Amino acid sequence: MGIEGVGARVARKEDKRFITGAGRYVDDMVVPGMKHAAFVRSPHAHAQIKKIDVKKAQGMPGVIGVLTGKELKADGIGNLICGWMIHSKDGSPMKMGAWSPLAFDRVRYVGDAVVIVVAETKGQARDAAEAVEITYKELKAVVDASKAMDKGAPQIHPEADNNLIFDWDIGNADDTEAAFGKAAHVVKMDIINNRLVPNAMEPRAALGHYDKAEDHYTCWTTSQNPHVARLVMSAFYNVAPENKLRVIAPDVGGGFGSKIYIYPEEIVCLWASKKTGVPVKWVADRTESFLTDAHGRDHHTHAEMAFDKDHRILGLKVETQANLGAYMSLFSSATPTYLYATLLSGQYNIPAIHANVKAIYTNTAPVDAYRGAGRPEATFVMERMMETAARQFGVSPAELRRKNFVTAFPHQTPVIMCYDAGDYAASLDAAMQASDYAGFAKRKAAAAKKGLLRGIGMSCYIEACGIAPSAAVGSLGAGVGLWESAEVRVNAVGTIEVLTGSHSHGQGHETTFAQLVNERFGVPLDSVSIVHGDTDKVQMGMGTYGSRSGAVGMSAIVKALDKVEAKAKKIAAHLLEADEGDIVIENGALKVAGTDKNVPWFQMALAAYTA
Repeated sequence: MGIEGVGARVARKEDKRFITGAGRYVDDMVVPGMKHAAFVRSPHAHAQIKKIDVKKAQGMPGVIGVLTGKELKADGIGNLICGWMIHSKDGSPMKMGAWSPLAFDRVRYVGDAVVIVVAETKGQARDAAEAVEITYKELKAVVDASKAMDKGAPQIHPEADNNLIFDWDIGNADDTEAAFGKAAHVVKMDIINNRLVPNAMEPRAALGHYDKAEDHYTCWTTSQNPHVARLVMSAFYNVAPENKLRVIAPDVGGGFGSKIYIYPEEIVCLWASKKTGVPVKWVADRTESFLTDAHGRDHHTHAEMAFDKDHRILGLKVETQANLGAYMSLFSSATPTYLYATLLSGQYNIPAIHANVKAIYTNTAPVDAYRGAGRPEATFVMERMMETAARQFGVSPAELRRKNFVTAFPHQTPVIMCYDAGDYAASLDAAMQASDYAGFAKRKAAAAKKGLLRGIGMSCYIEACGIAPSAAVGSLGAGVGLWESAEVRVNAVGTIEVLTGSHSHGQGHETTFAQLVNERFGVPLDSVSIVHGDTDKVQMGMGTYGSRSGAVGMSAIVKALDKVEAKAKKIAAHLLEADEGDIVIENGALKVAGTDKNVPWFQMALAAYTA
């Protein structure tokens, strides 16, 4: 076993290139003949496109091509999709409006892409983009989900009457109403969980390269899941056959969910490369990122919680209007449903819950999973309710929570989730001790004497991580399996390569995954390479999101290590003339237990290649 295993304090393997400025990001990629792209984007929240005049832009210095949505549609490039099917409570499927990578008839939010300009330099592309003349007929817009279903509100997609995407519920409405009928106290709140804009250190970028000689496409992109990007762009968007498309996600400077999805720019850059005959690179500026990266949250919620006379929770009713923006993004439908409502029990024993979620189109940037994706929204509802209840009852917020914590396991909630274990009171006690909660009144009084206001609050939460296994998420509407893959290769001299279908956007996987190998075999970290982010090098995988790289990605590596260990022991047993069951692995060597007979790891590996 190694001394650099999981939990050991080691220098991160990836940090040398990061802290010396040698990171490899999409904007660092240079392909011979590469040109630069700029997008013309809608200045209107909602408008018809009456005319696009590109003649002036085409004649500007350095311009190679100016392409529109009509050309893209004529070439058969498909619309963007949402890959998680949600059915309304009446059984009807969600209403997915058409999202062309380049708008050609109507724009539906400020930032909607309309035209791509390809030129020798980024500056020339931007100058020419400003010269594109688009005539719009501005239409009435709605940006507030709570008003988007009102009579007379503008219709955003013909597929979704009244801008309603789905009307979904979970839990038991009858049981919940019965619980409220027995209540001694009812707490009610209207809660807004405001829209958030993601802001990774590295803006999104894409470089598309079509090789005419090989009839092959390569896309470098800031993606958390390159294999999914290749799958979707080939199977649904008709960009290229899967065997003729390589997707590479090199170093990714932060994502937090916003780089899970396939965006219009990757699709358009690949298509534009074939149309213009040159590699096409686009890198967002910060303004473009604010406008076009998938936003998060944006819930309007009415919640009611029923308590008995002893302040124990009897039931919970939640009605949420979820703003999904102008289009359905790749995982957007799952965020306000199975990633949100399934956690509305929190850490509390609530006998009856009913939640209704209406997902709604508005003339705003698309909304999808971001930093917790549904779980923070559920926690916000639950903890605001508990804090408000404590104040209304005049009781300690800590004691109200403690009284209602789940204490017996396994615990089946009314909203799918089954909790297998937990000690929530212990966590609360530790937090209160660390914050000197008991001494707060004294600190508050001391602050008041100085004319200062001092407050304290608390929040408990429960998290669902991993977003797997495939059978579970498949039953909830996921369009793809959410398993993970790993391949472990032992080279002839004993060095090890781990090919993982997971990916990193700053979490330190290259170190953590290598530590897993060191812990098992004792080989030094420098002898372990982690390979990820390239669909031509790595077997199909599902990427990183939902805190799944440890739970699912490392589980796959462990299973691969199990097979490597079994084969290594078999080889060592042959070399040492011993039984396989007597072989143990310690500090980079394979030994016969209870003896001094051993073979170094590298010697065992070489024997495998020199039979």
